[in-house]
Amino acid sequence: MPVSSRGVTVVALLADPDAPTEIAQRMARTLPDRLADKSGQGRRFDVEVVSEPFTAGIEDPPTLMRRIMDRAGAEDWDIVVALTDLPLRSHRLKLVVDLSREHGVALLSLPSLGGWRLQTKARRVVEEAVLSLAGPRATGAEEAPRSQPPLGPFAGRLSPVRPGPVDEEEITDLRYVASGPRGYLRVLVGMVRANRPWRLVPGLSKALAAALATGAIATVNSTVWNLAAALSAPRLVIAMVGSVALMIGWLIVDANLWHRTEEVSPEARKRAALYNASTVATVGIGVLVCYAGLMVINVVWALFILNDRVFASMTRTPLHATEYWTLSWFVASIATVGGALGSGLESDEAIRAAAYSKREQERRTALRDDHGD
Repeated sequence: MPVSSRGVTVVALLADPDAPTEIAQRMARTLPDRLADKSGQGRRFDVEVVSEPFTAGIEDPPTLMRRIMDRAGAEDWDIVVALTDLPLRSHRLKLVVDLSREHGVALLSLPSLGGWRLQTKARRVVEEAVLSLAGPRATGAEEAPRSQPPLGPFAGRLSPVRPGPVDEEEITDLRYVASGPRGYLRVLVGMVRANRPWRLVPGLSKALAAALATGAIATVNSTVWNLAAALSAPRLVIAMVGSVALMIGWLIVDANLWHRTEEVSPEARKRAALYNASTVATVGIGVLVCYAGLMVINVVWALFILNDRVFASMTRTPLHATEYWTLSWFVASIATVGGALGSGLESDEAIRAAAYSKREQERRTALRDDHGD
């Protein structure tokens, strides 16, 4: 196995800034001991975390592998595992991990691991990749077959991850890809998680201020009381869906979040569709969180401000718990429309910063600059 002059295998986790770096730093706390326990024979590991945008301007896995290999050649590292939160594709398939046993490098695309238990999954993949790369490196005629060794985390029968094709000119020895509808869904969920949609709530301060103001005024409006009391549950659902859809559409159009490609190839169109689906899901989750928060705030405000006798005199309906929730539900829809109008006061940069991860922002900025040139 590769061992430095100090008798310790030096493992570098080369991570893109933001989420990949955070994952790598948490992983590095326990990774040396876990690797030593799994490898046995008294082997020792030293794990370093290096945060730098190694994917800047590049989404091609072979080029990234060569870039990682060149970066490793400039340092005293035995093994390099690179982590990125950009979705990568190879041979029209979604890349999970690339390994080169000859050069001791690996590339992991975090979105391909899905959105659940990402830290645990990433740690398992990195452990298996390091242990695979820590074995004897073959060169020339002694090179190991490209179909081996299998990695443990992908052994499940129901997993959408499987070995993928590798061209002869590539430095990659082993590749895993996500395939089929479940693989697509897994990458999409991973992309949404990488965007951290919950950050959209504090990131839209002006829109939320407009929504809260609209909700506060609507709660004390007798016309709104009568409408809420007269509306059936299906109509309230339609109002909710319509207001949420309006907010999502407004944010995407106003901040120019829709990904357009000038390429006509099916590959480019599928990539654009994947990015747009992640945008809609990211913004949609953020808006739904805002909607739920507005409902809770409206209920509290209604409990504080409404008078049951005045309400009953206006609507001829007693003010009970059902009326509080119905009114708050309807007012949340009205307030969401007000928030959509208020989002026009936000800068496009603020909305993009709230909707996308740092790497995704940089990727989209680079694309806009290229198209501008």
